[in-house]
Amino acid sequence: MTSESKTPLDFEAIAAKLKRDGAQRLWHSLEEVACTPEYEAFLHDEFPNDPEKEPKTAKNGLNRREVLKLMAASAALSGLTACTKLPTEKIVPYVRAPEEVIPGKPLFYATSMVDRGVAIGLLVESHMGRPTKVEGNPEHPGSLGSSNIFCQASVLTLWDPDRSQVILREGRISDWPAFLAVANDLRSNLADTKGEGLRILTETISSPTFAAQMRSLLEQYPNAKWYAHEPCGNYAAHQGARLAFSRNVNSVYRFDKAAVVVSLDSDFLNDSAAGVRYARDFSNWRGIETPQAQMNRLYVLESTPTLTGAMADHRLPIRCAEMELFAHALAAGLGVPLQSTGSGVSNSRVPDQWLKAVTRDLQSHRGTSLVVAGASQPPAVHALAHAMNTALGNVGQTVIYTDPIELSPENDSLPELVKEIEAGKVSTLFILGSNPVFTAPADLQFAQQILKVPLRIHFSLYNDETAELCHWHIPQTHFLESWSDARAYDGTVGIVQPLIAPLYHGHSLHEGLALLAGDIGKSDHDLVRDYWRAQRSQPSGEQFESFWEKTLHDGVMAGTALPAVSPKLSLDYGKLPDPAVNQQAIEVVFRPDPTIGDGRWANNAWLQELPKPLTKFTWDNAVALSPATAWRLGLTTGDVVNFNIGGWKASGPVWAMPGHADNSATVTLGYGRRRAGHVGTGFGLNGYLLRTSATPSIANGLQIEKTGKNYLFAETQIHHPINHNNQQVEEESENAFARELVRIATLEEFRKNPQFAKDPQEDVARNLSLYPPYKYEGYAWGMSIDLSRCTGCEACVIACYAENNIAVVGKYEVMAGRDMQWIRVDNYYRGSLENPETYFQPLPCMQCEQAPCELVCPVGATLHDHEGLNQMVYNRCVGTRYCSNNCPYKVRRFNFRLYSDWVTPSLYGLRNPDVTVRSRGVMEKCTYCVQRINEAKINAEKEDRSVRDGEIQTACQQACPTQAIIFGNINDPNSRVSKLKHQTRDYSLLAELNTRPRTTYLAKLRNPNPEISSI
Repeated sequence: MTSESKTPLDFEAIAAKLKRDGAQRLWHSLEEVACTPEYEAFLHDEFPNDPEKEPKTAKNGLNRREVLKLMAASAALSGLTACTKLPTEKIVPYVRAPEEVIPGKPLFYATSMVDRGVAIGLLVESHMGRPTKVEGNPEHPGSLGSSNIFCQASVLTLWDPDRSQVILREGRISDWPAFLAVANDLRSNLADTKGEGLRILTETISSPTFAAQMRSLLEQYPNAKWYAHEPCGNYAAHQGARLAFSRNVNSVYRFDKAAVVVSLDSDFLNDSAAGVRYARDFSNWRGIETPQAQMNRLYVLESTPTLTGAMADHRLPIRCAEMELFAHALAAGLGVPLQSTGSGVSNSRVPDQWLKAVTRDLQSHRGTSLVVAGASQPPAVHALAHAMNTALGNVGQTVIYTDPIELSPENDSLPELVKEIEAGKVSTLFILGSNPVFTAPADLQFAQQILKVPLRIHFSLYNDETAELCHWHIPQTHFLESWSDARAYDGTVGIVQPLIAPLYHGHSLHEGLALLAGDIGKSDHDLVRDYWRAQRSQPSGEQFESFWEKTLHDGVMAGTALPAVSPKLSLDYGKLPDPAVNQQAIEVVFRPDPTIGDGRWANNAWLQELPKPLTKFTWDNAVALSPATAWRLGLTTGDVVNFNIGGWKASGPVWAMPGHADNSATVTLGYGRRRAGHVGTGFGLNGYLLRTSATPSIANGLQIEKTGKNYLFAETQIHHPINHNNQQVEEESENAFARELVRIATLEEFRKNPQFAKDPQEDVARNLSLYPPYKYEGYAWGMSIDLSRCTGCEACVIACYAENNIAVVGKYEVMAGRDMQWIRVDNYYRGSLENPETYFQPLPCMQCEQAPCELVCPVGATLHDHEGLNQMVYNRCVGTRYCSNNCPYKVRRFNFRLYSDWVTPSLYGLRNPDVTVRSRGVMEKCTYCVQRINEAKINAEKEDRSVRDGEIQTACQQACPTQAIIFGNINDPNSRVSKLKHQTRDYSLLAELNTRPRTTYLAKLRNPNPEISSI
């Protein structure tokens, strides 16, 4: 923490100013509205490159150069070189199977990545045996060709030099033969006692092969036990299903069929097992092409602002404790036979008219509506959601029930494991892939309890907090280094096939179980393949080989989606009393961090530097409060406070978050790591210190004590401000307000005036220019971004990192305004501090036909080509930065220092060989992924044809889960991008400047309920 002070925000004055400006005012940040001195100082530094103006914290904290030095040292000690080798088993490329690797020709392999037990299908690009880029697999139901930030960042984790590299025995380097000897002795003892004292702890498992191994092992050792611990698991949903149906089921939502959706604190568009698929299905309703088209409607009630809430047509911030009360009232209104509704919704902050309007909307869409409960909600809310969907006739239509995809224990059984340890019943503990010393609830005191176990063995990617306390630590293989299988959100099986042999001689979890069972000679490839051979009924080996080859090629095992089941609703409504709500007590809500999850991604620098979608700070977490609650407690953003809940204590900074529920605090988990690696150690607040096993998601009675200290965040929300008309305002916000940077209409307004996004002055301006006219023959590349589809997930940003070798600069360089991301997602708010509407706008380079950056470059480093691309010649750039000064969109980035890592050997394998790695003193920006354009043009020329529409996808487009970004040839009238640009919603950013950007936008549409809009 730092003692540097920051001007406190006067939230009452900010709220009053927003009220004076009117409900249509778009604003960018609280600092901008308040015009703080810090904001004004940032305003006057057009290029923040003066070392004397850098934050003082940078002199004391971990900076970028120290990170690189430590990473280089760790790689050098490992002896790792840039050489790579393919796995010994046969792997099947997705596109073709060449006889040999051709230099310069990448291959694509289908595989799956598992996140919290759920698989998402991927295609991985490999350059001469080096995995460099991850994309979604179009054949996989969980991705449909798209991905999320974690998929995109997974390749950086593969090449991370901080990964565990050697086997450790009590902290000293050992080897595999020594561990095998210990395992042999262990098996002998287990055979005599039938596994007495053996306990195995895993995360959530959906791998059929792993489950079969575990069943076989437990049959061999019947006294052994299997426990599961997922820090942010779906345990409440499982309990809610058992409460509703007397059995566990897996809910598969059909948002493509849901015309009306009510979310009870569910961030289904982002933080869910099927977030990528659900975002696609939901957004397909939003890509309105004609005024006659239909559009879905989304109601969201939540305590913490989320991306799903930002997409809502109606959003209400209420405390999590009030959610169950609202669910009771809504269920009663829908005819669910609750025995008692008490005072109904009157005790909550939900207006009675709002509730009645939602109820009527759901009732008028029976069979095409959906009620979804969030993972952090108690089981009763999930059970009521099931009851409401049943009452509305949605079961079998918009919600499908299947058997659970999880094959591990359905509850978090870590408390039970601790009880057994305390009772002395555990003699050997195998921890496979989990880090419970860091993620365990505070009341379990797991770090102390684990020391009571005589033999502790740990498999993990990193030498983390749990590895430190175990006798043996085994480096685990990355999913791109090993074989496995896993089920998608609907049960479809995907094969995990490696693209590279283990970099650090790691071992898979399958190997760990096989070792316990005595199958020492079997590789994970053999285990997976033999399992599926046993499941097939083909009469000949040839037929199985054909099936296996097709499965590896497609990445999906055909016909393995779990069949629908029809559980009978058996909810005992007498067990659902009206919840008591204490409006005065401050509740605390625990959620995974939006960029590093539950902490497993803490050492991923791309994700650390990715701005949080709604707060826009990087390299940190904070405790989020509503501005009103912060003001009442005498707090402002950056104040360091002590937290106490039930005697469990922690300290950290506060963040005042517009739209947050009052008397509620949100703590994001995953930070405060002690042994994450050189990138992730030491940042942020450890939320697990406040979390208990009895209240893993929501707890009441948070006490907050101000310390008088202040903490500086590295936030990007106020970057790139200028002085406009001698007034201290920010360019993005002022333009958004005066020039309608973000153009918004309701569906009804669009139907009345389809041309609402058009500005007649723009057409006039196009004919006025000092530039000589130029006619683009052949290809003319352009992009369209649909603001109605964009959810602000920022998958495009991480995809751009991976594709274009973008450097990470570190926290203190971000604080100085030197982040290097080629595409950013700007946030805008409209309305009051209590519950503003939120809008997202991705900004890559606009690729202006009349680019103001080109005229001012003294060396011709930025110039135009005959296809309309604004190109950057790195070798010419001398760093005057005139181009950045003259860019009205502020999308150019300058290497003030040597940000790219030229010394860490493992990172050589990470880089895309088709893109130059930039050095100090060079300007860079979005290129429309020109390397992909040229590759497609070369292939087309070889085949004597034109580039087909859709043949080129930019990295941001390919990653986007909602298909908000479309790229193509605007000279082709039949291309998708050309058709989008001819829609009435199409408009150009700052068109009055007559820069003629090739990147244009489709205006944002909302579909509010007229009954609620009039309230």
